[in-house]
Amino acid sequence: MSDTERQAKDAASTGTGYRVLARKYRPKDFTDLMVGQEPMVRTLTNAFETGRIAQAYMLTGVRGVGKTTTARILARALNYKTAEIDRPTIDLREPGQHCQAIMEGRHVDVIEMDAASHTGIDDIREIIEQVRYRPVSARYKVYIIDEVHMLSTAAFNGLLKTLEEPPEHVKFIFATTEIRKVPITVLSRCQRFDLRRISASDLVGLFTTIAAKEGIEAEPEALAMIARAAEGSARDGLSLLDQAIAHGSGVVAADAVRSMLGLADRARIVDLFHHIIKGDVAAALAEFNSQYEAGANPVVVLTDLADFTHLVTRLKYVPDAADDPSLSEVERTKAVEFAQGVAVTTLSRFWQMLLKGIPETETAARTAGAAEMVLIRLAHAAHLPAPEDAARRLAEFSEGNGGGTRPSPAPPAGNGMGTPVSYQGNVMARAVETAPSRPAPSPAAPVAMLRAVPNTQASPVVGRIEPKPAEAPKPLVPVNSMADIAELAGQKRDPKVKALVRSFVRPVRLEPGRLDVSLAPGAPTTLLNELAVKLKEWTGIHWIVSLSREEGEPTLVEAEANAQQQRVADARQDPDVAAILSQFPGAKIIDVRVRAPDVEEEEQVAAPATAESVDGDILPGDDIEF
Repeated sequence: MSDTERQAKDAASTGTGYRVLARKYRPKDFTDLMVGQEPMVRTLTNAFETGRIAQAYMLTGVRGVGKTTTARILARALNYKTAEIDRPTIDLREPGQHCQAIMEGRHVDVIEMDAASHTGIDDIREIIEQVRYRPVSARYKVYIIDEVHMLSTAAFNGLLKTLEEPPEHVKFIFATTEIRKVPITVLSRCQRFDLRRISASDLVGLFTTIAAKEGIEAEPEALAMIARAAEGSARDGLSLLDQAIAHGSGVVAADAVRSMLGLADRARIVDLFHHIIKGDVAAALAEFNSQYEAGANPVVVLTDLADFTHLVTRLKYVPDAADDPSLSEVERTKAVEFAQGVAVTTLSRFWQMLLKGIPETETAARTAGAAEMVLIRLAHAAHLPAPEDAARRLAEFSEGNGGGTRPSPAPPAGNGMGTPVSYQGNVMARAVETAPSRPAPSPAAPVAMLRAVPNTQASPVVGRIEPKPAEAPKPLVPVNSMADIAELAGQKRDPKVKALVRSFVRPVRLEPGRLDVSLAPGAPTTLLNELAVKLKEWTGIHWIVSLSREEGEPTLVEAEANAQQQRVADARQDPDVAAILSQFPGAKIIDVRVRAPDVEEEEQVAAPATAESVDGDILPGDDIEF
């Protein structure tokens, strides 16, 4: 009779229930906690040896990593007492007077409270009133508050003063999965320990030890599946191990665990990855359909495919990751093989497409069809060149070598530079196929030869690209003043920019390719960017338009207004105009206009072309409106 059958018979005869593995093998001292939590144990060991014991501890981590268990072990260490030892210690190999009651959660001086069901200020007020009393039998009165982030704001505020200056005989231990929801005022008064996720290799070792103690036959691959499904939680892993033992009638087999968890065969996932890398869509779909008919969830298949893609990518940079005991032999050998041949750009492309395809499959009405479409996209992407390869080929064409007369050497296999992939046997090789040597084309008929990136199923496609006749360069437009810019905007039929330049731009410095300005009040915030784009488009050179702190010259509108005012003032000073104004009381000057000279008068009278050229005198031909 096996140990499992004996336990079941004893439980049935005594009327006691079966203790699940998560409770039966819960850590009892710091030695058991060394599985995955070495930094915390080392810190507590040094603190206890030097007598630097904190007044409050904050334990944080994901579910199932041992926060509550650690709190109880810590309470046991604080109150440890035997016939020979009567002081706090982390050496708990021999049970003390209070150890059993504390680990079972029934000690009178170790008070456990679930903050999820005791969230109010009244519950904290009860704790505050009780801390003044000394412990009944233990050395310290220890308050363990689980899920402390669930406390209300008033409860946290009520706890602050007591937490900062607690009595010497009181210790607080908090546990939470949401550390960000705990106020910083509380965190600053606690010694914080982040309990890490337990690695898959540590979980496999733990499950192997427990299976041996229970007398259970367990396949290593099955334990590795459970460890991966546990996601760093020992409690979740032990619960799954319990379920697997019951599912397999005392034997933990890989096929049974795979069926229980709804997982795809990891070896078949490797085969699916192989078909996709080759670009064999038909084989990939056939493999997926076979797994789907065997009961695999399409979403799980894509997720496992993403995990394997991540593994292959990781092995390119961390080869020692292949020693992970949670990996099967097929995964380990094939992943190393793929990592030596597949480019990191191809793997990154697969990863991005899977991250996008998995949620699409989850929300699709037909998950199998959605998963097939994702696989088709992946197989098609295996033949696409990397962006840097496409850029290099385009650069070759732009240099005029045609892509066939001066091929670039292909990088060695596995260098991760993103060249196309071809599969030969069991070795992934990266190569760039170049055209055979051809005689150089005659200057009279230059042509460029473009070869598409070939795949394993079709021959390369060769196309011709006839060169376009070179276009004559656009003449540069001179820009020497803001008036030139405004006139250029008018020539380009852009009245909006012309109006904005005339009304709001105050020039500070203007030189070819650079314009420093200040803006008049009310100018649009996008004016400078828009002006830089337009100048580059109109002049053919790159312009830097920047905002200066200097005041700058007046805008064109302001300059024209100032010139007009100056002409009116000059007109008032003219003797003839002054006589007219005196002759007609109430008359006033409304406008002064400068008339362009006639052709025959050009040599005699140089009429100003712009408002800025007026020197203040009334010239022959001026029109004065009253």
